[in-house]
Amino acid sequence: MPEGDTVYQAAARIRRAFEQKTLEYTQFRVPRYATTDLTGRTVESVRSIGKHLLIDVGDDLAIHSHLKMEGAWHVHRIGTRWRKPAYTARIVLRTDAAEAVGFDLGTTEMLAAPDTALSYLGPDLLGPGWDADRAVALISADPARPIGLALLDQHLMAGVGNVFRCEACFLRGVDPRRPVGDVDIPAMVDLCHRLLQANRTNRVRTTTGVTVNGRRYHVYGRGGRPCFRCGTPVSRDFLGEPDGFSDTDRVLYHCTTCQT
Repeated sequence: MPEGDTVYQAAARIRRAFEQKTLEYTQFRVPRYATTDLTGRTVESVRSIGKHLLIDVGDDLAIHSHLKMEGAWHVHRIGTRWRKPAYTARIVLRTDAAEAVGFDLGTTEMLAAPDTALSYLGPDLLGPGWDADRAVALISADPARPIGLALLDQHLMAGVGNVFRCEACFLRGVDPRRPVGDVDIPAMVDLCHRLLQANRTNRVRTTTGVTVNGRRYHVYGRGGRPCFRCGTPVSRDFLGEPDGFSDTDRVLYHCTTCQT
């Protein structure tokens, strides 16, 4: 599942191949931007903000993408065979030597004044201006809200998705339904920051230190299997209203013994 670490890595790959390079070819495979042509523009910077990716092309204009559940950016030399079906491509960008293709992107758009457009986001866990105190204050402002919902709210802190939400709550021994006011928020925010930082350059995401499938996470994706700590079957249920989160984000994994 793409979260802040995934987008950070995608931005780094595109940055290495495209930053300060001239776009020789661009194609947007979405109706709204089908006629958009950025050929001749220079890629000034490539950056991630939470789970959003921005490719700045000058004049305060940026290509904005969000991976949602299935999206991915692939970067390779021109002429390389695509590893995903062509019909899933949403953006194709080329310099004289490299090609970047955005597949199955949940959001694909051109943003004017992108920093203003995304100013609603909370502090970026992987950003250079990470502000833990502000994240703590924003989350703490609603003490009755379940911590499991607060951690997914990108207005409060940007970058956490369902994997890190479930894992952070487990590692802190906190039931995701526990009210924010009953949780050590500074410690929770610090843990989320450390988890994303630790995974920002990993080829395989892990919160256990093990990269073998089935043991990479303490609880996420392990519904019905024994908790590694106590043996209790990991619980899989839902938290949140259907209109507020996707079905995937609403799925909750936790240990009813280790988390209270």
